[in-house]
Amino acid sequence: MDHYRIISRHSVHRTSPDPLEPLSVGNGEFAFTVDVTGLQTFPAFHTDGMRLGTQAQWAWHTAPNPEAFVLDDAYEAYQTDDGRTVPYATTGPDFADPAVSHRGKQARQWLRENPHRVDLGRIGFVRPDGSPIEVTALGAISQRLDLWRGRIESRFELDGSIVEVTTACDPELDLIAVRVESPLLAKGELAIGVRFPYATGDWSEACDWESADRHQTEVTVRGCRADLRRVLDDDVHHVSLAWTTGARLKELGQHDFAIHADGLGVLEFTATFSPSPPVVAAPQTVAATLSAAEVHWAEFWTTGGMVDFSDATDPRAEELERRVVLSQYLTAIHCAGSTPPQETGLVTNSWRGKFHLEMHWWHAAHFTLWNRTPLLERSLGWYDRILPVAQEYARLQGYSGARWPKQVGPEGRESPSDVGALLIWQQPHPIYYAELIWRRRPTRRTLERFAPLVFESAAFMASYATWNPREDRFDLGPPLASAQEKAFPDRRVSRNPSFELAYWAWGLKTAQAWRERLGLARISLWDSVANGLAALPTRDGLYVELEHPVTRPEGHPTMVGALGFVPSVGRVEPERMRATLRYVLDSWEWADTWGWDYPLLAMTACRVGEPRLAVEALLIDAPKNRYLANGHNFQRPGTLPLYLPGNGGLLYAVAMMAAGWDGAPEGPTPGFPQPDWRVRAEGLWPAP
Repeated sequence: MDHYRIISRHSVHRTSPDPLEPLSVGNGEFAFTVDVTGLQTFPAFHTDGMRLGTQAQWAWHTAPNPEAFVLDDAYEAYQTDDGRTVPYATTGPDFADPAVSHRGKQARQWLRENPHRVDLGRIGFVRPDGSPIEVTALGAISQRLDLWRGRIESRFELDGSIVEVTTACDPELDLIAVRVESPLLAKGELAIGVRFPYATGDWSEACDWESADRHQTEVTVRGCRADLRRVLDDDVHHVSLAWTTGARLKELGQHDFAIHADGLGVLEFTATFSPSPPVVAAPQTVAATLSAAEVHWAEFWTTGGMVDFSDATDPRAEELERRVVLSQYLTAIHCAGSTPPQETGLVTNSWRGKFHLEMHWWHAAHFTLWNRTPLLERSLGWYDRILPVAQEYARLQGYSGARWPKQVGPEGRESPSDVGALLIWQQPHPIYYAELIWRRRPTRRTLERFAPLVFESAAFMASYATWNPREDRFDLGPPLASAQEKAFPDRRVSRNPSFELAYWAWGLKTAQAWRERLGLARISLWDSVANGLAALPTRDGLYVELEHPVTRPEGHPTMVGALGFVPSVGRVEPERMRATLRYVLDSWEWADTWGWDYPLLAMTACRVGEPRLAVEALLIDAPKNRYLANGHNFQRPGTLPLYLPGNGGLLYAVAMMAAGWDGAPEGPTPGFPQPDWRVRAEGLWPAP
């Protein structure tokens, strides 16, 4: 299979600016998002579209906390069915009660806002005096994202002269390298502006440009290099700028600089970002970075899995291939770091930059199926680091094992939330990740590496289930918020969601298999819960979201995930699930869905023997199943213009369709309907 040909036909080419379609370079730990100039020249133009950002997995800020707020200040009491009182960091109706302390309300706000992800700065073209350039001043725009070489090549006309820009990110360092060629440089009519903002706890905006006195930029210049120490309250990071000999750095303001070419027709510069002070050695050159990026991305594309849709006769095949190729690139640069990613990756903030652990699966599980298991493993060490936090959270609530939080920053502390603190479907995820890696690398070393996460997750899951003597079964909840998230006003009575019941059984049975692989005895409670859980709730012959209450056909249709996302454990009737899938496809309110719902439906279609429905699900014409020209899964304007769980989910579903799953029909590409979807695949692994 010609990987180069497949990838190259989907390199992005743009001829005009679009506020929703910036491009990014990155390496999983760091990303730099640019406009049509190859830099961040027009941030205001992108404010109401997809914002430009410079972000790293390590770059966080915590605002001062003079009141010493802690999570205890935000707890509300809930009653479980076995009569216990359990604290949750929620923000329910009680917070509207005047009797609720003012401190509790303030604590909720501070804890939700902190920590928040930092935008590390803006690097873009400016006039020599630092004044901005207007987007309307550009002409003859031609910009290309070269996927195979991992670089952005931009060309445009400004003031009657051509400007050519090459932008790349180092595959290992948090470093961008830029080469600019233009007569405007030699004439002293164009410069490179570098600006630094304060951080903010706003939901989606990461930059505060109005608080110059609240942060410091300390500059040390050594020849063609400047080392900048950035101080934001108690958080410190570093930036190193290096430029072509003969150019110079000019300080324009308190946190505002410009690199002037001083008569040079070509200007090269690098910007390196780091949480620790820079080394004194000479910085990496632009040429070295471009070469390293080219080697890295060629290896990425040649060693990973590949699907070729060129033989398919369905006219939508080319579009599906485009989405698949671009999603591989985007998840590699935004979802493959040392911590779980936020839902908007390293482009721009959402939920203040925090990551949602129930979404981590959608971001990164696909890496194992596409023969890129190390990209999933990078982030799993974070679970080891916060394991004591998760164990303490479980202990506080009277449970065993580790309860994984939902909306968190790098320290692992739960954020108060109407819904998040009561979600449970992230709890089996570490078991799923471990099992995916075991299937690729079935060694004792793998077992020993991930056994603590598997066993602590299972211990919590077994202790969370409540024995119901009236019904002779184990129940999940109350309280809980199901994965659908639509029944949360009734979270004090919600119980037994279909998806979670199936996932709980699969997770506990898989954890037992891990014990046996290690030569350990089975734990009887795990078997009792897995085999004794309530039956999946049904209504009118179909699986439904919850045993109580009745919900509308909106939100995530997660009941179908009980056989789709979740491998079969014998608790789901395939025919009933097939009928449920068809009902969802015919009746759901698509405007109220999210990007990962479509691959969820496709996965279920595969397992119930409906490959044609799998394709239809992936290509439903709906607002949140739209993939922009830059490959991003669009969700809504302004606050959530991109949604990487959709990209990652698409890749998992397509891998299932192409490589199969446990129990799939024999033969190639069992999830694609024949004959109009003849696809070729290589390097992919079957799903569980």
